[in-house]
Amino acid sequence: YSLERKTFGQPICSHQAVQFMLADMAIGVEVSRLAWMRAAFESDQGRRNSYYASVAKALASDVANKCATDAVQIFGGNGFNSEYPVEKLMRDAKIYQIYEGTAQIQRLIIGRELLGRYQ
Repeated sequence: YSLERKTFGQPICSHQAVQFMLADMAIGVEVSRLAWMRAAFESDQGRRNSYYASVAKALASDVANKCATDAVQIFGGNGFNSEYPVEKLMRDAKIYQIYEGTAQIQRLIIGRELLGRYQ
């Protein structure tokens, strides 16, 4: 969409603000992917991975919401239009912060695991 939509005769992807949003989306997705890979690795090694699994879920759910919010921003008014998939992605992303342990529960698990290591 950012390649096709034009403002002032230029595709919106040529604007620095849009490029920054796209870059932040890519960074978040890549780091989230690394987090779940670490959680999977720990599990494959037969080690307890609740800390890493919670880090991965908390991070990925926050990233999904941020990416969906930024996508709506990039799409502008069309971001709320059911003609484009962005509005559904926005709704779907929210469930990841709620389902299978809320984002706050994941942070509680992370905090307890950290404290347990150093007490």
